[in-house]
Amino acid sequence: MTRSPSRPVTVLAATLAALLAQTGLPATAQDWSGQVTVYGWGAGVGGDFTPLAGAPTLSFDKSLSEVLDDLDAAFFATGLARRGNLVFFGDLTYSSSSRAGIIPPGLPATGEVTLKSLTLAAGRRFDAGGGTSVDVLGGLRGWDIDGAITTPGPSIAPSASFVDPILAVRVNTSLTDRWSILSYADIGGFGIGSDLTWQAAVTANWQARDGLWLSLGWRHLAVDYSEGGTVFDGAMSGPLLGLTLQF
Repeated sequence: MTRSPSRPVTVLAATLAALLAQTGLPATAQDWSGQVTVYGWGAGVGGDFTPLAGAPTLSFDKSLSEVLDDLDAAFFATGLARRGNLVFFGDLTYSSSSRAGIIPPGLPATGEVTLKSLTLAAGRRFDAGGGTSVDVLGGLRGWDIDGAITTPGPSIAPSASFVDPILAVRVNTSLTDRWSILSYADIGGFGIGSDLTWQAAVTANWQARDGLWLSLGWRHLAVDYSEGGTVFDGAMSGPLLGLTLQF
């Protein structure tokens, strides 16, 4: 598959530059604020994984209960820094899943898939009124996918690393003094790194005390990648429970 990065990357860079140019920061210094969130995320990998051209395809179950049975470990953390209307956003994701099964012509096999991603983005915050703020962001998501299929014959253990451009929107709505709803969505890939990547997340957040929030929600992260015979079309999806520190 031929990657053609020029047009999507140019559009992304132009959009991000335009947003940052409108941040409206005065010449005098403004204080920075930020937050760090760590989540427990009940998300395994669901989808189909083909490590090499002609190799068997391993399917991971997509129902929540079966995905959680496949899950070995998952970790999710985000960070946000803001100065005036200027916003910087980061997201780190790790998930490892494995399962045993049967592949044609009836051979026992075990498979493992580990996904790691790092998203870095920047953009501008808009005040939508009614206690709602909207962050419009552009950036990059780096992926590292490691897989393995073990059969009675030789084992196959390919890996892939690539970077996707993304566009994102983040909406925070205050419901009361202590409750808020946070929604996030992004889309990217555009055939540069993956064919397509996207994610969506929503959390309900409760302020336990000054600078400390507890969150409960759901997140879905998907990627469709194919290169050199390696194909991974899968997603991580499930509930999350988080702790946010503001400073």
